[in-house]
Amino acid sequence: LSIPIVATQQYTKVFGPTVTDCFANGKDGMDQLLKNGEGDISNSTGSTLKIFEKKKFSMMTDEVTDYYCNNNLMKGRDSVVLFGIEAHVCVQQTCLDLIEMGKDVHVVLDCVSSQQGYDREVALRRMENAGAFITTAQSLAFMLMGSAEHPNFKEISKLTVGHMKLPNQFNDAYK
Repeated sequence: LSIPIVATQQYTKVFGPTVTDCFANGKDGMDQLLKNGEGDISNSTGSTLKIFEKKKFSMMTDEVTDYYCNNNLMKGRDSVVLFGIEAHVCVQQTCLDLIEMGKDVHVVLDCVSSQQGYDREVALRRMENAGAFITTAQSLAFMLMGSAEHPNFKEISKLTVGHMKLPNQFNDAYK
């Protein structure tokens, strides 16, 4: 969908790297997005990935904020899709920072988690009350495409069907 992706890793030495299962085609998909995001990406037309190390809970570190505000790929983008862990710490603080920056923040319900369910629920309520839009991965995918005429419709439809079949706490809660 040609969307730039900015990821942060909280103290990688202790918590580990970004989980490759988050990407279509796993590690190969992540590696391709990283390659797309190398060097001068100001004229890139495909999706890109840039990963930043952090110790601050919000992902909006000085380095990320500078990248976000001064990168041509980010210019004119007023909406941010947000997902990750922990919902009640890093995701929530990032969401509140982005809202303060005047961004529309879309938090993907089935892509955020916390160790304790009640922490996740309270964080989602707080983010929504602060002005964030709570959505789902499938809803977001179809919203971004806008129409079955989108050139990636068939590929994304297959991904969403596959995603729905995966066992997880969110799908299982609604059976």
